[in-house]
Amino acid sequence: MNVYDRYFNENEKPLERLVQGYSHTQVFRKIAFVGDSLSSGEFQMLKEDGTWGYYDLYEYSWGQYIARKNGLTAYNFSRGGMTASWYLESFAEENGFWDKEKACQAYVIALGVNDLINKKMPLGAVEDIDVTDYTKNKPTFIGNYARIIARYKEIQPSAKFFFVSFPKRAEENLNEIAVELLKQLNELTKIFDNSYVIDLYNYAPVYDAEFMKRFYLNGHMNPSGYIFTAELIDSYIDYIVRKNYEDFKTAGLIGSGINDY
Repeated sequence: MNVYDRYFNENEKPLERLVQGYSHTQVFRKIAFVGDSLSSGEFQMLKEDGTWGYYDLYEYSWGQYIARKNGLTAYNFSRGGMTASWYLESFAEENGFWDKEKACQAYVIALGVNDLINKKMPLGAVEDIDVTDYTKNKPTFIGNYARIIARYKEIQPSAKFFFVSFPKRAEENLNEIAVELLKQLNELTKIFDNSYVIDLYNYAPVYDAEFMKRFYLNGHMNPSGYIFTAELIDSYIDYIVRKNYEDFKTAGLIGSGINDY
């Protein structure tokens, strides 16, 4: 067994190989997945009247696949159509997602499709963040995104945060948005400690026609697509934990009340 190849290979890139067997995502026993339809296991089907039906089946979400595979608890803090502003204004409060009882050791945030692509909300920048009072952040996507992070850091100060970027697509206009978003997510890690970027843009497969044929059902993923996404996110978190081992040595103490972790 060559432990050095897996754990100490400095040349390893994210998603170079999908994790098999035990995953270091298991250092967390409770994770929240904050997102929209693609985080909710949503299926899009044509109804008899010719309109589209959208159905969140959370047991098919990639977060729940990760949870079942790794034997951990996962909360779907998500819903189809979710935006960062909706999450802040009413959704999280109405569903008890700020409750201390639901505090998690890690938060995976996968928002932006509805905000930036469907509603064409201004992306903004980290300059929109008031580091002394998050309620004063400017109402841009990044301003709202940072408010969500800050609120959860109040609830669980030592929690780890993973910001999910957009994957690369065939449509160049969507890639332009993805590049700008990725830039701002990386900037967020400089403001918030214990935060990391899951860079699907540079390291996941391109979501082109061939990819869609295999993993999509109409405008959303099919079951295999959600399973594949679970493999990507699980493998990326595994990579981050292994490559930043000093950051995660006390992950098991987050929320335990021991040593204030």
